[in-house]
Amino acid sequence: MKKIKKHKDDSIKKVANLLFEYGILAKTPRSGFYFLGTGDQTVAEHINRVSFIGYALATMDGTVDILKVLKMCLLHDISETRISDLNYVHQKYVEKKEHQAVKDISDSVHFGKDIFDTIEEYEERKSKESILVKDADNLEWILALKEEVDTGNTRALKWIASAMKRLKTPNAKKIVKEIMKTDSNDWWFDKESQKSNWWINRDKK
Repeated sequence: MKKIKKHKDDSIKKVANLLFEYGILAKTPRSGFYFLGTGDQTVAEHINRVSFIGYALATMDGTVDILKVLKMCLLHDISETRISDLNYVHQKYVEKKEHQAVKDISDSVHFGKDIFDTIEEYEERKSKESILVKDADNLEWILALKEEVDTGNTRALKWIASAMKRLKTPNAKKIVKEIMKTDSNDWWFDKESQKSNWWINRDKK
């Protein structure tokens, strides 16, 4: 039987530190909503839905490495534990040392090379997986914006139009068309859903 390599106590402590650091993303706001005027979302909330979108796109594609896609989704914004979420206005005036943040985070744990290599592949945008994950990232932003449109902020429509132009994969382009035709309440509030067994109809005798 192959022996599992034991790590020194200090390396385990570094992992614990990284887990606490990753938790900062649940407290880090996505700053684009400041300029939109409505809505709010943490980076962790964004990553959560990006991961699910990435899984869906990878499954629909059928030719990509799903594990690699999920790793990229999980890690793609990890640098924001240290640099926060800098939107386009911020980036015009603030130097964004994202690469250095990723390197420092990666250097902090014994499996850091895998983190660094995964993010590097994502940023290069050459592999099918990295292109798909970037589409998942943009689709999540579009979904968040569409939710704001559905609650009355029509300004978000202009932002959506810009984000749609960045989509690359055929499936992402198909999905975004359906997103724009679908009210964000439809998954639970449309007439077909009301007919399902799990819908509670208080008027039913």
